[in-house]
Amino acid sequence: MQKEEIDFGGEWWTTPAEDDNGHLLMVTGREDVNKFRSNPRFCIRVEISWKYGGEEMPSEKDGTADLVEQADTGLRSVFHKDPVAVLTGVFTGGGERTWVFYTLSTHIFQKKINEALADLPLLPLEISAENDPGWDAYAEMEELKGC
Repeated sequence: MQKEEIDFGGEWWTTPAEDDNGHLLMVTGREDVNKFRSNPRFCIRVEISWKYGGEEMPSEKDGTADLVEQADTGLRSVFHKDPVAVLTGVFTGGGERTWVFYTLSTHIFQKKINEALADLPLLPLEISAENDPGWDAYAEMEELKGC
């Protein structure tokens, strides 16, 4: 069965990198963020990390790849419909998937995460937030695409 590609908008780039342990890490970043970046209300950077295990990419054999894809689609869909946050980066590799967002409000963001993942089993997610009004972390990630 062929999977349907869903367009959630945005211009994206992907580049390989290495994590701190030397494992392959695929970094995908969003290009077209200027309208969000120039809005001072989008100053909170949120990371959602899922340690799915192993040292590589999500596995097709154990169903992890499908579950990661479902979570990714859910997150992209919900925030595409209601842009209280913008997905700016996705890091995959070394047994972990991390989604990076910039948002207006952690309270509203939390509600949207629950909506996005409601149909999935409980996932071992770690969520962290920090103020990043200058989008410094985004600029650091953006430097990777030149490598």
